[in-house]
Amino acid sequence: MSGLQNTAHELRDEVNLLDKQHDATARMVSSLDQQLVAITDEVKTTTSDLAKSQREASMKRTVLQRRLIEIYKRGPLYSAEVLFSAQSVGQLVARYKYLHLLALRDKGLVQRLDELHDKMESQRAQLVRLQNSVIENRSAKEQEAARLAELETLQARNLSRVQQDAKRTKARLAELEKSEARLNNFIASFEAERRRASGRAGAVTLSPSSIRTTDIGRLDWPVNGVFLYRFGRFVNPNNTTTRWNGIGISAAVGTPVKSVSAGTVAYAGPMGTYGNTVILEHGGGDYSVYGSLDRIDVRKGTRVIKGQAVGTVGISDPALGSHLHFEIRRGGPAVDPAEWLRAAR
Repeated sequence: MSGLQNTAHELRDEVNLLDKQHDATARMVSSLDQQLVAITDEVKTTTSDLAKSQREASMKRTVLQRRLIEIYKRGPLYSAEVLFSAQSVGQLVARYKYLHLLALRDKGLVQRLDELHDKMESQRAQLVRLQNSVIENRSAKEQEAARLAELETLQARNLSRVQQDAKRTKARLAELEKSEARLNNFIASFEAERRRASGRAGAVTLSPSSIRTTDIGRLDWPVNGVFLYRFGRFVNPNNTTTRWNGIGISAAVGTPVKSVSAGTVAYAGPMGTYGNTVILEHGGGDYSVYGSLDRIDVRKGTRVIKGQAVGTVGISDPALGSHLHFEIRRGGPAVDPAEWLRAAR
């Protein structure tokens, strides 16, 4: 139960972290969208400016084309004729300067238009690349957001599953406590009734137990097998603690379960989480408990001899598999049954 609670706590932290990552990704995607809009507007503006420059260049080219036609019609010697037809040196210099400035102006205009066109083309290509890069980044961020959303959903499902497991485990613990209390109350009430019956019969002493202190380490095993769990407190790998009032002996389903000593069947039937259970009263306030049975072969009130089969091994808890739950109660409290059994099985 503690392990499940820790797992649920860790999953909640992980879900909260995924929520933060999701929000950060959403903000990033929104920022990229705004950048994309700004870049798109800039591309439109640049494209418009480029179109204006192209129109201007087209007009200038038309002017230059007309001038080239005129120059062609006048012939290649027109400039020389203009210069040499001057009436004075001053007029010659003036005409030369005019022709030179006109040529520089035309050449500068052509170069400026070419440079402007190249610059616009380069800027437009750069903006297109930047736009494509932003679109790719946006796509990547959207994929990341989708992935985080998927992880968030998965973690939420895991959290829900662990919470459900914790709820079932809590209910299971409550059932275990209820079954243990029922067993304890049953033995206590049976022992009280036995004592009252002995008193009414005028008995001076209670009947002695068939389980004696000399039987410590000498009783036959109720079923051959290996320990599944032992008596007392047991620390699990996840640092949780389980307390067992008996021992678990792993054995195949249907294996006969035998009485460790002679006694009377005090109870034979289902006992909550213990599953099908047989309780033998051995006298003197001593009892033996055989739980997790598949089949019960005795009835309440019948006398059982040592080694007699009282039932067969079954499965009361799927998590534990097929096994026999065996307890020995002396005067009410549970004692370690392993101390009473033979070392050799």
